[in-house]
Amino acid sequence: MSSNPVAETVASLMPRARAELTELVAFRSVADFEQFPRSESEAAANWVADALRAEGFQDVALLDTPDGTQSVYGYLPGPEGAKTVLLYAHYDVQPPLDEAGWQTPPFELTEREDGRWYGRGAADCKGGLIMHLLALRALKADGGIPVHVKFIAEGSEEQGTGGLERYAEAHPGLLDANAVVIGDAGNFRTGLPTVTATLRGMTMMRVRIDTLEGNLHSGQFGGAAPDALAALIRVLDSLRAKDGSTTIDGLTPDASWEGLAYDEEQFRKDAKVLDGVELIGDGTVADRIWARPAVTVLGIDCPPVVGATPSVQASARALVSLRVPPGIDAAEANKLLRAHIEAHTPWDARVSIEQVGQGQPFSADTTSPAYAAMAEAMAVAYPGQEMQYAGQGGSIPLCNTLASLYPHAEILLIGLSEPAAQIHAVNESVSPQELERLSITEALFLRNYAAS
Repeated sequence: MSSNPVAETVASLMPRARAELTELVAFRSVADFEQFPRSESEAAANWVADALRAEGFQDVALLDTPDGTQSVYGYLPGPEGAKTVLLYAHYDVQPPLDEAGWQTPPFELTEREDGRWYGRGAADCKGGLIMHLLALRALKADGGIPVHVKFIAEGSEEQGTGGLERYAEAHPGLLDANAVVIGDAGNFRTGLPTVTATLRGMTMMRVRIDTLEGNLHSGQFGGAAPDALAALIRVLDSLRAKDGSTTIDGLTPDASWEGLAYDEEQFRKDAKVLDGVELIGDGTVADRIWARPAVTVLGIDCPPVVGATPSVQASARALVSLRVPPGIDAAEANKLLRAHIEAHTPWDARVSIEQVGQGQPFSADTTSPAYAAMAEAMAVAYPGQEMQYAGQGGSIPLCNTLASLYPHAEILLIGLSEPAAQIHAVNESVSPQELERLSITEALFLRNYAAS
């Protein structure tokens, strides 16, 4: 990997990359300002802006997006007549969840015995920001950057509130580019170079069921008084078949994935499924997580076990998400989910549904010249390996916004969120080897794409 100047430069920059990622991870930049201070996100945004200015970016700006957060933009001009490439990542992160479950502090980047760097956002997606900076620095040290570069760092991707999408729609020329590199995906496994060709979309809603004016004594009224929690449980259970497959009236659940296979035993290890516990659904693992809809109950409002009283519950609420694969319209899936919940609410209980978020699925054109340039770059950065195509069950709504605004743009998804990274979970980490290889990949891609 050190046989070319770009690789040598990236290797020499890795101590700096670790120091910078340490600074970035220290910001508690969760864009939920009811739980985390807005000042933490603002500080992270300013860090990114300062980093861009230090690299010679022009027009660096903190963009106030409609959801009350800030995205960071900068423009670095290349040679006259060169192509333009947009580099994307996000600086906001998921909450740390149970901080007691972390073996090291979540907002302190820590190297452990396995050599990985642990901390919230290390892979998703502050590491992606560092990846972009490393690639650009390597090119600057080896003859210059051969394309115009636009850089956008989003401040609310994890919240799904759509601030950057709405801002881009209102300023349609801002992010226009020939190619877009989304640094928010990941290799299929560590050491296997992968581009993500599809993303599932998502719709999310809060479901509330009311049955009584107030809670009642379960001994005096239980057995006849309609229990809102029991009604909610029956509604949620109706969203799955006996084998765990998603079953929403009118939604087809039998599509197949034609690309990279996902071995079931490997998936069990990646997902850390307990011994003896079955996987849910039918078809291959890739079918289930990349090509088919999947419903998940994200949370339930009901009395906790500790402190519960013997009462029939008057109200209960749940947050439900539905992942939607390419080929299914998210708006139509949303209608079907809403209709299903209403139809399966028992006992004529009152049900109310509040829409929280929605994003369309995404499918890339992998036959475009940018993919050839990326395949060539990955073959150099990962000797002996060929670029693979995989799906991803998660959603990046901005991809669809960019595809709609700029139908000519070639969109590629790479990044550091391979399965061992455990993004969104406790003990998130990044592989420094993956950071190094993918930074080399991106630098070589920009050079290849400029010449294509």
